[in-house]
Parts: sequence; C-alpha cells; structure tokens
Amino acid sequence: MKKLLALMALVLMSHPAFAEEAPKWSIAIHGGAGTLDPKAMTPEKRAAYEADLQRALDAGSKILAEGGAAMDAIKAAIVIMEDSPLFNAGKGAVFTWDGTNELDASIMDGRDRSAGAVAGVKTVKNPILLADTVRTQSEHVFLVGKGAEEFAVSKGFAVMPPEYFATPARLEALERLKAEKLSALDVDHKFGTVGAVALDQQGNLAAGTSTGGMTGKRWGRVGDAPMIGAGTYADNRSCAVSATGWGEYFIRVGVAHEICARLKAVRALNWLSFDTKGAAVTPDAEEKTATVQEIADAVMADVADLGGDGGVILVTPEGHAIFSFNTTGMYRGRATSAGVNEVAIFGGEEKASSTPDH
Repeated sequence: MKKLLALMALVLMSHPAFAEEAPKWSIAIHGGAGTLDPKAMTPEKRAAYEADLQRALDAGSKILAEGGAAMDAIKAAIVIMEDSPLFNAGKGAVFTWDGTNELDASIMDGRDRSAGAVAGVKTVKNPILLADTVRTQSEHVFLVGKGAEEFAVSKGFAVMPPEYFATPARLEALERLKAEKLSALDVDHKFGTVGAVALDQQGNLAAGTSTGGMTGKRWGRVGDAPMIGAGTYADNRSCAVSATGWGEYFIRVGVAHEICARLKAVRALNWLSFDTKGAAVTPDAEEKTATVQEIADAVMADVADLGGDGGVILVTPEGHAIFSFNTTGMYRGRATSAGVNEVAIFGGEEKASSTPDH
C-alpha cells in the first residue's frame, strides 16, 4: 500500500499542474543601451535613473497584476519614460542637426499583430500614444512628419511647443558635436530609446518602443524604433521584443522579427532538442529560458558582426523576461507575477532571477 501511495505521489508531482508555476504575467522595460562607464555613474545619477525605471516598471506591473491588458501595461510604462528628461524619448529627446526634436514610436499587439507607428513628429507629448491611435483609429500602420501631426490633431492630441521637449543637456550635446566635429556616438554614449514588452494574464503579448533618434541626425533620418519588425514586434505565437541601439544595423538584421521568428520555429518543434545520439529531448523550464536567451544573444551577435551595438528586451508566452545587449550597460527592469522585480544598469546586476545575464 505504501509503495502504491508513493507511486501515486510521484505521478502527481510530475504532472504539469504540480510543476513550478510559470509567471501569470511578465513585463520588461528598457531605457537605452550603450557604452556606459561605471566610474562616471554618480550615486545621485544612478538613483535618479533607477527611480524612473522603477516607476515605469511599477506602473506596468500594477496593470498586469490587476488583470489588465499587456497593451495598456506597456503604454503606461513607456509614457512615464517619455515624460522623464533622463531618456531620449518625448521630453528630453536629442536634437537634430537643425536644432529640433523629432520623435519616433511604434507599438504592436501580439493578439492580432495589429501595429501602429509614427516618425518625425515634433508636437506630440507622448508619441507611443499616437502610434497606438494610428493602430486603432486608422487603416494605416505608419505615419510620418506633418501628416502624422495632422492626424494627431484630428484625434484630439494637444500640440506641444518645441520648448517642452528641449533640455540643456541635449542641447549641449548637439553644440559639442558640431564644435568638435564628433559623431552622435561620441556625444550620446548610449542609445536612450525607451521600450516595454509584456505578457498579461490572458496570455497576450505586446511591445512598444519610443525614441528621439540620434543627436545631430539629418535629412529626416529614421532609425529602427518606429519600424515594425526592426525595433518592435509582438506575436502571441512567439514573443514580444523592443530594441534599442544603432538603428541602421537593427534595420538591416530585422532584429525584433528575427528573434520572434527563430523562437516561433523552436516552439513549433515543441521545444525539442536532440542529444548526441540523435534522440529527442524535451527541455525543462530552465533549459527553455536558456534557449530563449541563446536566440536573443545570437541575433545580437549578428548585429555586432555587422558593426552595430545595442540591446533588446523580450517576453515569451511562458513568461520569460529576457535581456540581451552587446554594450557595457543597458538601463532596464523586469517584473513577473512569480516575484521578480528589479532594475539594473550595468551587465550582470540582476539578482532576483536565475536567468543568465548578458
């Protein structure tokens, strides 16, 4: 009888329902990646960045914990970062060569792959909200410049004056770039693009990205942030991704879609891998996390091979919240219903998860 009870207990414990519960919801955010110097990060500066990252993370987490939609969670998180002068998005965006602030953003819903994007807008306080309005209230995906601003006014968006977006630090960067004949990489040191990805309790994924681009950009230059498939992508069948980095390279690789496509292929095989004898092996939860990390790292390695740098955040239907970047740091954070809640700046700082840090 004891043997029978022991056998029944073993069977029950091995049943998926008794396995370690996957997160019911998950969110990851970023505030840009780049060549960050720990020695130049004063305690006060670090505290300011961590506070705003935490506020954004908490805003998105609260919505998800209360059963809200992933789309609402990422918008709430991104709006907070757009409103902070610390990040290169919305207020605090970098200056173009002509001394203006041109804003780009995109958003995507993993349920139906509906998407919206805007580029080159100068008068919209929160471009991520305009991108979502393009998604929900137009037959289009991508609007640019004056047309996007006219659309914004027609949908009730307030027109913001140029001085709202301008900050002394960003103006100084432009002036130094011109005076010393530097590149945007020399004065920015990091890509301050912001983004968020999330999984909600209904199993839906969403991704969004917002940026001011690169200091001194000219001729209407647009990077990857507003491009669906390059800087943003979400599909309930694979993952949600938001990128930050040297946009020209992210566009060439199609980073966000490439990660989701590779993960979708792995999931289609039911996550199977094969041992040295060719026998199929079904990985456990930790191995699945490692697989997701490997896919993200491989795509970022492709970017590096071309000469680009930056990073990505992604969330999967299983609740994995992953970072991958090939720079010294990335302003980032993640939280899940399983108890993870952390923000970090430099590589290897995550402590609340066993997920490999990159």
